[in-house]
Amino acid sequence: MTAPEGDPTSGGAPGGWSTRGIRPSGAFAAYRDVISATFVPLSATPLRDHPFRASIDHTGGRDLQLSTVRADAHRIRRTSGLIDDADEAYLMATVQVAGRSRVQQDGREVELVPGSLVFCDSTRPFDFTFDDEFEQVVVQMPRTLLQARSGLSDRATRQATAVRLDPEGAVSVIAGFLSSLAAVSRQDAAGAAVLGDHALGLVGAALGTAAGTGPSEPDARELVRARVRDHLRTNFVDPRLDADVVARACHMSRRSLFRLFADSPLSLADELRRIRVDHAARLVRTRPSLSVADLAAASGFAGETQLYRAFRAVLGTTLTAYRAGTARQGR
Repeated sequence: MTAPEGDPTSGGAPGGWSTRGIRPSGAFAAYRDVISATFVPLSATPLRDHPFRASIDHTGGRDLQLSTVRADAHRIRRTSGLIDDADEAYLMATVQVAGRSRVQQDGREVELVPGSLVFCDSTRPFDFTFDDEFEQVVVQMPRTLLQARSGLSDRATRQATAVRLDPEGAVSVIAGFLSSLAAVSRQDAAGAAVLGDHALGLVGAALGTAAGTGPSEPDARELVRARVRDHLRTNFVDPRLDADVVARACHMSRRSLFRLFADSPLSLADELRRIRVDHAARLVRTRPSLSVADLAAASGFAGETQLYRAFRAVLGTTLTAYRAGTARQGR
């Protein structure tokens, strides 16, 4: 189920929802209805007397749903009664972006800090408590889909719930990718769909880690690809960044690097080009006065011609047309 898009009572844009414009007396009740429609049916209780503020950005389809939630202090619960009425089973990977939260499921309780990740299973009761304002990215996938990919049994999956994965090593790469994917999906749905192909493997790798079994072979391969993409995102501004440089930095041969991306929707060069174009498009929106030469240099392109060609190849429009459209929207 997805959140109402463009709900006239919310004043939100398609794919987004906010308490802005809702009467304070009805804001929390509206929020409770929206989170139950976006995720699974949930009960919710506010923890403060002051007017409640929240927003949700939601994208995705049946097999992958991405939601960014920002809200004031409250508590949500998945109760046995709500579970009895459920038709489908989901696993939810939650990345804490800002603030803190406490999570309970299957007899375990953990506190999430920024960057940490936790799994919850919609088929059993769970509880989230937010003592102050927070931001989270929630990735929701059918449980059967993730179990089939990761090879985990129901028992192993139960061992993975309410286990805090700290923001270090592989987990920091996974959490960073999921947060970036949620942000990209709000601006570039087509680009997010391409990147979304990688999310299943990374979430499966995290699930295996939480269960104590480690990632399956396909998921481990996806995790290595994620580390390479993380290096690209960190160093894309350098116009000298190429396969040889990336291979040395990631401690692999050039041949292994190319084989790593042989069965991926995007080649290594395509990944780097998309990252640079996404950054250039973001600069067009946030710094419209930049010259084309400065825009190319700030995005890692060797020159204006390379920027023009890449922009059209990735976004299907010219840089000039994109700039004109952005200018019109800003008026």
